Amino acid sequence: MIQIKRFIDKLAYLDSKNVKDVVLNINDARGLRDEISKLLIDLKDNENNKSTMPDVLKVEIKGGTFK
Repeated sequence: MIQIKRFIDKLAYLDSKNVKDVVLNINDARGLRDEISKLLIDLKDNENNKSTMPDVLKVEIKGGTFK
């Protein structure tokens, strides 16, 4: 998430200076791409796992016999 944070910070700084263009070097661009790709993959995996889990979970508690 470091690259995404750097990108957001860079945009905030440039926006405060009223700069119209954003330029990333190739290493920053690759890092940003990789982090966004990982987030999208994680999101897709979570959606797939959620659909296989039951929506309702039944819990039964039995106290047995009390004397």
